[in-house]
Amino acid sequence: TTVLPTNSNMHTHTLSYSEEVDFNWEEYLEETGATAAPHTSFRHVELSLQSSFQPGMKLEVANKGSLDTYWVATIITTCGQLLLLRYCGYGDDRKADFWCDVMTAELHPVGWCAQNNKTLQPPEAIKEKNSDWTEFLIKELTGSRTAPANLLEGPLRGKNTVDLIVVGCILEVRDAFEPNVYWAARVQSNIGGRLCLSYVGLNDPAYDMWMFYLDTRLRPLGWAKENYLSIKPPTGESMKLYLIGLKSSSEWTEALDEATAKALKSPLPLEVFKDHADLHTHSYRPGMKLEMVSPKEPFHICPVSVTKVYNEYYFQITVDDLTAEATPTCVVCHADSPGILPVQWCLKNGVGLERPQGFESQDFDWADYLKHTGTEAAPDVCFPNASQSRGFCKDMWLEAVNPLQPSELCVARITQVKGRLLWLRLEGLTKPLPDCIVDVESMNIFPVGWCEANGYPLTHLQKTVCLPQKKIAVVQPEKHNANSCQPLSSELDFMLIIAIACMCCLGLVNGKYCCSQLFINHRCFSGPYLNKGRIAELPKAVGPGKCAVVLKEILTMLINSAYKPGRVLRELQMVEDPQWNCQEETLKAKYKGKSYRSNMRIVRTADQVSEFCRRVCERLQCCLNLFGPTIVSDKCPENCFSQTKTKYTYYKKRKVGRPSLGENAQDGDMTKPARRRKKRKAIFVQKKRRTSIVGYQATESPQKRSLNESFEEEDRLVLERNPLEWSVSDVVDFITSTDCASLAKIFQEQDIDGQALLLLTLPTVQECMDLKLGPAIKLCHQIERVKVAFYSQFAN
Repeated sequence: TTVLPTNSNMHTHTLSYSEEVDFNWEEYLEETGATAAPHTSFRHVELSLQSSFQPGMKLEVANKGSLDTYWVATIITTCGQLLLLRYCGYGDDRKADFWCDVMTAELHPVGWCAQNNKTLQPPEAIKEKNSDWTEFLIKELTGSRTAPANLLEGPLRGKNTVDLIVVGCILEVRDAFEPNVYWAARVQSNIGGRLCLSYVGLNDPAYDMWMFYLDTRLRPLGWAKENYLSIKPPTGESMKLYLIGLKSSSEWTEALDEATAKALKSPLPLEVFKDHADLHTHSYRPGMKLEMVSPKEPFHICPVSVTKVYNEYYFQITVDDLTAEATPTCVVCHADSPGILPVQWCLKNGVGLERPQGFESQDFDWADYLKHTGTEAAPDVCFPNASQSRGFCKDMWLEAVNPLQPSELCVARITQVKGRLLWLRLEGLTKPLPDCIVDVESMNIFPVGWCEANGYPLTHLQKTVCLPQKKIAVVQPEKHNANSCQPLSSELDFMLIIAIACMCCLGLVNGKYCCSQLFINHRCFSGPYLNKGRIAELPKAVGPGKCAVVLKEILTMLINSAYKPGRVLRELQMVEDPQWNCQEETLKAKYKGKSYRSNMRIVRTADQVSEFCRRVCERLQCCLNLFGPTIVSDKCPENCFSQTKTKYTYYKKRKVGRPSLGENAQDGDMTKPARRRKKRKAIFVQKKRRTSIVGYQATESPQKRSLNESFEEEDRLVLERNPLEWSVSDVVDFITSTDCASLAKIFQEQDIDGQALLLLTLPTVQECMDLKLGPAIKLCHQIERVKVAFYSQFAN
């Protein structure tokens, strides 16, 4: 090859370079039209995400409005580290329920006040409800469950159940071959509840085990002794007596004593085991035959026999092998062990059954086999859930453990579902495996995105990219196709490829679909549509995570914080920009027994999140910082909390829409607000029946005429100022002047200005103000008077 001078003609070709790039589930499912298995199908994962606190638990909490006093409260529900509490004594009355953050609120275990000489007294609102509160508390706390002290105080405060399991914790593990024998194991890592364990006394990673924390083989330290079971060195997972011989008896004992003494100083909280399933009794007898997924090679199903019954909970199964030199493959099972099936299950489900080794007949038939071996089939009563599928379907995708390499999780596709068994094709393996068979209750399968959420590597499909080759001054010895792949021709090209690969590894390519935390700034102006009290109950932040997921969560919260969720749902539909990279999501709202839903396009990439949040805030006429990537501490940059609602709206020069008179009313045209008149002392004037209304035109619209006629027989209002301009104090003044004066305080507390007032309806008033039907109707009558005056005077 001859190198030409730089001013000569150059031959241009393209470099096609294949390399592995980051795998993104969202992009893959979108590109292929594939479906992810529903998260609810993975029961063990759902349990792992639950809070350590449970509804019904009791604790002591600072008394609102009474300094240095406390009272017992009950946990009503949980949301992450947020608890919804109700003071004991309120019964079923939920009006005084309140949210608090475990990490910041003053919460204590029951008995803390007595130990620290603090005053325990009921809130003022219920103080007179009971004459003997001491007797009341004794009855209330008898038989109840109290919130654990270590979850309210100290380093474990506020942690979820899974997070309580830290590296170095000690558990007891049931022996793989002897169900009445246990040995201690140390947690080497905790991946979302999936634990890497090493037996105490062994420091070789080659003998580490992987188990989900809900595995029935795991128990708290000391459990075996309490239940009069044996504590012996482990026999190993696959070769009996192999591990015992690695150390002397004294070395095993010394290692156990040392680990136990250290672990007892900071024991693993018992809450870790609160969701462990209770074992059911079985009905198996020795000699019974059944079918089972091969315990050694879970790629086929084979005939097995019950060879030993230990007790009412455990029995031993051995894979049938009739050859003289066979080495038995045994496994300890219980009634709910995954992968055990009744005789003829494969035949009924059209699945091949492996013929036992040494069985001479070419065609396996259970009737002949049972007669040949002189045995019986296990009755159907032993298999109560043989057909349960838990919502899994063919061609769904998930993440699954490689059965031959338990530390590896792979992208997997369900190739078939038969009863309670799934056939999985593991993708991305260097050496492909046959479809592996797992039970729907297996704790070795996980939903899409589980590895990413827990920061664990996922073996995935290979994806290649082609990079354009730079123009280079070379003459090829022979003609090449311009699109053919060529070797690297310069060090510069190689460095370019390495740089792009590094970008992928750092997440700069697929990281664009993830956003950091989005904050809900409770002090910011909430606008006419959102209930300020409900906004205050929302968490301070959501995320980080996938942009669309985080935004959908926040939008759902905003919808449920609205006076009229259906109206906010309609407003959100208007938030859209053709330039955005969006995905369609369904948002839902419930209001007075009715369900509303609409589809909304939500941005997918991090660079568009800030603008999207801003547009939503504009649409809802709230502060631009109410939610979004900006956290507001004391003073909002928009200075929104120093303004009244209306002043803030006009200060931002927003257009004000005509308020809807009902949940299903159509939105009015967006019109400019009426020009302010000179402020007068009064904002409304009572007029007697049949008096004319200031500003009324001779040519009334049918809508105005009907509204006018409906109020013909009573006093009407003539408003001196547009109610859209009313401040909160203006609204309070109006309500005080009516026969609903006792309710004025509610309007002050809920920060209801003129715009919000015109949005109120009977269902809204009943729900948001917790009023009975009579007072609610009375109040709505006064609100309707304002609406009629608004339409007749200012809606032009």
